[in-house]
Amino acid sequence: MANPHDETLRKYEQRLAELDSARYLFTLFVAGASDLSRRAIANILELFEYNLSGRYDLEVVDVYRDRAATTASNVLAAPTLIRESPLPKRRLVGDLSDTARVLRVLGVSERATVSRSR
Repeated sequence: MANPHDETLRKYEQRLAELDSARYLFTLFVAGASDLSRRAIANILELFEYNLSGRYDLEVVDVYRDRAATTASNVLAAPTLIRESPLPKRRLVGDLSDTARVLRVLGVSERATVSRSR
């Protein structure tokens, strides 16, 4: 008789492997061309290129130019980053400079080769 714990562990490890190869979709809401917006974009691009290279799509939305998308996503502050997929959706507000926090909240595995904390 198979051990139910072995099956649970197998499913957990399979899900982790899927996440390690998953394609991520993000939307970043920024407020115009402010310094904070530019810093958030630069921080997230650097972070994603290092940890998700080739496995992510990022859409940048200016809250001043696309109020419909901002309202539809219930964005109240900028910058706001939303992980659209894989589900569940996750969101993070701020300049995205705390690498460890961003990765943790978004559920993204950090590349193990070098620590990227600032």
